[in-house]
Amino acid sequence: MYIAIAGNIGSGKTSLTEILAARFGATPHLEDTDNPYINDFYEDMGRWAFNFQVYFLSCRIRQAMDALRSGGDLFQDRTIHEDAHIFAANLREMGLMSSRDHATYMNIYALSDELIRRPDLLIYLRAGVPKLVEQIRRRGRLYEQNIDEAYLARLNDKYNNWIGNIYTGEVMTLDIDSCDFLKDPQIIDNVSSRIREICKR
Repeated sequence: MYIAIAGNIGSGKTSLTEILAARFGATPHLEDTDNPYINDFYEDMGRWAFNFQVYFLSCRIRQAMDALRSGGDLFQDRTIHEDAHIFAANLREMGLMSSRDHATYMNIYALSDELIRRPDLLIYLRAGVPKLVEQIRRRGRLYEQNIDEAYLARLNDKYNNWIGNIYTGEVMTLDIDSCDFLKDPQIIDNVSSRIREICKR
């Protein structure tokens, strides 16, 4: 079983990944916040965009391949598809990643897309910018505190377009503006039921 949790920065992916993995007795595969380029990237996005994105992509490829090869369940915080279609695409459109670097990045993504199967279910955590900002501030990662709201809004637009028009796998959307899965256990029960339905197929 391969369950992926997708969503913008601050949407709650790590928390939901940990909760669901615990519910199903699996190991959560979280985003590597120790990316060695992360501080450099937030200081000078144009200089470090390619390095930053390739590091995240390589980590997620390794996570997925290791877990799926072992035959275990994979609960993954963010996917290679988001790396490519949301973050790298956004950096390219903002002029922060050169066309040459973007083409190289997408070639690496295309190869990994052939190696790693699509998630059985992608859970999309949709949240407005005010909610994202609130949750980013609450968790207090220093390098995130100055993220521009316009940047978050651009990412939201990319996510909504990707979910609505590009991604072809099965999706379950949680509206984080109106539901709090940390406080309402019924939400986790509903998500778990959906996962169990998929497992029976």
